[in-house]
Amino acid sequence: MLVRAFAAVLVLLTAACASSDPSLVPTAQGPLRGEVRADGSVLFRGVPFAAPPVGDLRWRAPAPPAAWDGERDATHVAPACAQNSYGWNAEAAASGSEDCLYLEVRRPGASAGVRLPVMVWIHGGSNRAGSGAGKVLSSMVDRGIVMVGVQYRLGAFGFLSHVALSEEPETHASGNYGLMDQIAALRWVQENIAAFGGDPDNVTIAGDSAGGQDVNLLLVAPAARGLFAKAIAQSGTAQFGWPVRTLGENEAIGAQLAEAIGARGDDPLIAMRAAPTARILAADLALASPTLTDQSFLWLQAVVDGDVIPAPPHDLMARGASADAALLIGSNARELGLPGGAEGADAFAAMAFGAEAARARALYSAPSDPRLGDRLEQMGTDVIFRCPAAETALLHTRAGRAAYQYEFDHPATDGGVVRHGAELSYVSDNLPLGDTDVRMQDYWANFAKTGDPNGAGLPAWPRFDEASRGYITFSEAGAHVGANLRGPFCALLPRL
Repeated sequence: MLVRAFAAVLVLLTAACASSDPSLVPTAQGPLRGEVRADGSVLFRGVPFAAPPVGDLRWRAPAPPAAWDGERDATHVAPACAQNSYGWNAEAAASGSEDCLYLEVRRPGASAGVRLPVMVWIHGGSNRAGSGAGKVLSSMVDRGIVMVGVQYRLGAFGFLSHVALSEEPETHASGNYGLMDQIAALRWVQENIAAFGGDPDNVTIAGDSAGGQDVNLLLVAPAARGLFAKAIAQSGTAQFGWPVRTLGENEAIGAQLAEAIGARGDDPLIAMRAAPTARILAADLALASPTLTDQSFLWLQAVVDGDVIPAPPHDLMARGASADAALLIGSNARELGLPGGAEGADAFAAMAFGAEAARARALYSAPSDPRLGDRLEQMGTDVIFRCPAAETALLHTRAGRAAYQYEFDHPATDGGVVRHGAELSYVSDNLPLGDTDVRMQDYWANFAKTGDPNGAGLPAWPRFDEASRGYITFSEAGAHVGANLRGPFCALLPRL
């Protein structure tokens, strides 16, 4: 109630300020000075939603941001969170810093005093790389939606556990600091978004890849309850087809890092928190989980820490212990190759299919498909993306909540085959599907506004139900409906 009352006061203050200067917005920490863009929208960058997680705050839950006197300049991009470079993220890695808990907000022009739907975007990057910068530049804002892009601690800074961290009195657990950051950002949205014209009661969390995974984890995180109303997960699910990692297993990875940087003795946290950023990043590159066949998934394996994530996500969803939020979820027809490649195919099949591994290998013995790829690509996409998305929609439906499943089967904008992330431009930049007038952004905007992606003039998208398991495919031919996507393959999988 206090949050809502404060938000209402901010709306009134904003209306008074915006009438003369729409670039000046009050927040709980102090006024922000943003930038009015040529299209009339107003952009705010480098907005702190938590204290810098440095020094003694490294590997702790995010602390509240400090207040400031006078206007804060919100026209400059904040640094990305500290990360190693993997090539594609070189720019973010070069600017990376542990002082990175900032967000961006962009609101439509002439929105003062109006309560618009809000979309909070969680970026992808394997939970070890990437940046939230620029996500709010999406043309989604032209649909009357306030966009928010958040950053969160990555890699070892964001998801490491250690037995000494778990013994600290705050939570008696450790790890999942990146998820805590996302929850802190959502709390900031609840407290402040009304001042930007947004409706705190109509918040949609959305993300792709690792961001999609985090969306699903927020669905089952008790601390995130009540902070959003709807969820969009693109090419990401809570477990990505892998078994969960226990707190003890994650603490063992933390022990690897402590050993690598020489943090020994009765209180290793002193050395761990004092170590230079670069030293932690270098040690991160050598960390490994014995339960993974591909260590690039190290920070994508969901950690059941007993606090932020109290139990395996599949179990929580299966018993209805997830957020009462409408869900839009899906994957691309061809995502990534098989983790570990051909040499690891048997081990991966045994991990994924268990007692059904032999039947699965037989199903995947067919020749390559021009759309879906070779057998290894098909198995990887089914196990990690496609089937877990369908299973998530099923569990959500069984809990009495609305779910909508999609498959994206359109070539990438550079003319290549459909691949992981190829749908992003069609969602954020409002590109048409082939030569048709159908645009995915129409569906996404409708969903953000109402919880139902359907709207006038659009091909109907069926709500997922257990009997038909209907879904929609987005391709060069537009949008068309199917049922039970890859059913015979997905039926062999026992987990999300």
